[in-house]
Amino acid sequence: MSEEPFDPPNMRVDLPNMRVGYGGGIPPNIGEGDRAAGADGIRENLDPSWLRGEPPWLDLFTVWLHEAVDARIAEPNAMVLGTVDEHGHAATRTVLCKGVDASGVVFYTGYDSDKGRDLAAHPYASVTFPWIGLERQVHFRGPVNHVSMEETEAYWYMRPRGSQLSAYASQQSRPIGSRTELEARAAAVAEQFGGFDGGAEVPVPATWGGYRLVPDVVEFWQGRANRLHNRVRITREPDGGWRVERLQP
Repeated sequence: MSEEPFDPPNMRVDLPNMRVGYGGGIPPNIGEGDRAAGADGIRENLDPSWLRGEPPWLDLFTVWLHEAVDARIAEPNAMVLGTVDEHGHAATRTVLCKGVDASGVVFYTGYDSDKGRDLAAHPYASVTFPWIGLERQVHFRGPVNHVSMEETEAYWYMRPRGSQLSAYASQQSRPIGSRTELEARAAAVAEQFGGFDGGAEVPVPATWGGYRLVPDVVEFWQGRANRLHNRVRITREPDGGWRVERLQP
């Protein structure tokens, strides 16, 4: 007996006609820029002159990150990480940024996870901070390397104990039979170290640690009316300097 496909009419979404009125929805006249601020509250258009310092992306990224925090954007340190596996197949997933400075963007994960294996095969990645509520995005691309063990340990011992125990228990990205089995693994590890609420120190797992993306390319995006968005990209030059340019949307 065949069954009808699950397609409730009231759950259909008209994706082609979904629209967001970026930049306040008021189109500019030539040379005027936007006459109304977008969701970020900034009337001025993103401009290459905003990128200065060394490296030139860091100050503006820091300002935008603080403004995302102040605007109560959900998990403002969440970023979409893109990697490529040994077969050249791309994958993306959302991870949490745990450090940004002049040397790059830091996140932590299991070395044997899908992303860890991808990075072992191709140590180059992209990350995107999608602050859609502010009509802003920042994209990074560049080589990825392991952070030092000292840096990994410093972050690990800042984590909540429950997060430590879960990371210790999980064989990240590997199949498991059921949720019950997963919870049993976590409970067994918790018992090994004296419980979820306290006990022996949980060591850093040998297969877990930090990665740093060292930016070769950084792009800032600001939404504007009629999809005439602002894009400014900086690219590292062979001599170590940076090329800054405006891109068409």
